[in-house]
Amino acid sequence: MAKISLKVNGKTQEVECDPATPLIYVLRNQLDLVGAKLGCGLEQCGACAVMVDGEHTLSCVRAASEFEGAEITTVEGLARDGKPSALQQAFIDEGAAQCGYCTAGLVIAATALLEKNPKPAVAEVREALHEHLCRCGSHLRVLKAIDRVVQGGA
Repeated sequence: MAKISLKVNGKTQEVECDPATPLIYVLRNQLDLVGAKLGCGLEQCGACAVMVDGEHTLSCVRAASEFEGAEITTVEGLARDGKPSALQQAFIDEGAAQCGYCTAGLVIAATALLEKNPKPAVAEVREALHEHLCRCGSHLRVLKAIDRVVQGGA
């Protein structure tokens, strides 16, 4: 076991774990941040996505110790003063989730894209979401939610 210092959603947290423990387990089990989900455990579904230093990052395989000194943002960290971000609100307004398992990862991927490029082309949006699997079939509503933000309607 080792003490690891992680900056999550703007707050420095010290956790004790095996340094090889995947970040997703630390977020969910020690920090009670359960938005990111463990899906495949192979970095192939996107449910575990978080932002690390503004970059979309999958957290189910990479060790928590790799993230010391980095700024980690989970889907919970996107809300401000108890209000969802514009993108989160657009997802709500468009009903861009059914079971919700993949939703946090999709929101994180889209947020990372929009922070770099507030007016992406549809092809760029699709590319940003290509690692994310949605078994419920809400991709069209996800694209509508992102487009709502891009067009300034959120």
